[in-house]
Amino acid sequence: MVTMEVVEMEKERTRKRPRLAWDVAPSGLEAQRAMVPVHEGAVARRASPPRRDDDHEGHYVFNLGENLTPRYKILSKMGEGTFGRVLECWDRQTREYVAIKIVRSIRKYRDAAMIEVDILQRLAKNEKGSSRCVQIQSWFDYCNHICIVSIQWYF
Repeated sequence: MVTMEVVEMEKERTRKRPRLAWDVAPSGLEAQRAMVPVHEGAVARRASPPRRDDDHEGHYVFNLGENLTPRYKILSKMGEGTFGRVLECWDRQTREYVAIKIVRSIRKYRDAAMIEVDILQRLAKNEKGSSRCVQIQSWFDYCNHICIVSIQWYF
């Protein structure tokens, strides 16, 4: 038998936490201060990207034409699956089109993505000649999403 206290506790756990001051992206002078080195000789670092909410399924919400990072510009959505979405992006560093798989920000998908990264890196390391397997170029964690960068293939 479920007591009323247990039901109330479950309701409290599913509530979102209130937005705190550090959850809001800095603007104006605060954003400029985030770029200033802490001490002389230090390398200036950019502030973290503005926090944005994911959709109700944990997918990264994006707009075409925006920057995923300063390196990648989002051009189009190539596909979607259980684990996340694949975006066509322009890599400003290598000057080529890439496909970036953006994994949902849910722990089980993030964990599975890290296993996928490990396997793809092992395949790339041990590969002899050409392959029809996805070839990982790099990966990164962006706003709690594992992002897997690969060469864009057209079949």
